[in-house]
Amino acid sequence: MKTTAVPSSGKYQFGFSLVELVVTILLIAILSATALPRFMPSSSVSGYTMRDEVIGELRRTQLMAMNNADRCYRLNFTSGGYQLIHYAGRSGNLCTGTVEYSDKLQALPSDTSLSLLPGGNQSFFLDFNRQGQAYWGAVNLCAGNCIQITADDDTKVAIESQGYIHAGS
Repeated sequence: MKTTAVPSSGKYQFGFSLVELVVTILLIAILSATALPRFMPSSSVSGYTMRDEVIGELRRTQLMAMNNADRCYRLNFTSGGYQLIHYAGRSGNLCTGTVEYSDKLQALPSDTSLSLLPGGNQSFFLDFNRQGQAYWGAVNLCAGNCIQITADDDTKVAIESQGYIHAGS
């Protein structure tokens, strides 16, 4: 802190220099960047992060279904996670026959859940037809907000009737 005499009045002014202020702000920023995350719970998951992960997996499953007309692909959701399952056949818009391949179950983080809209079922599946449209039952075309993600931030995943997958509203 500097003390400066004002020539006309003979009084002193007290204050911090610009360099002292900048150094203080930098130190506070560095401490908050390193110390603050230690006080935040590490198990918290952003709903937006989970939504982006689910959208990516839905799009991957959709592309596989559209590019492999002789096979059927299902994204199976349970209360514990989700996984891609590859079936030998198809009956209408749904997968049938034997399971030829399935990915490892992608576990959901704690305090996170996925549910089908409408209804809120946490155990459901989505089958994709050759045009990339998602079905959760024989005649139940997923259109609009289809999946609710409950985490730190609640979000939705929308699948339009034409097959476009995006963040819901």
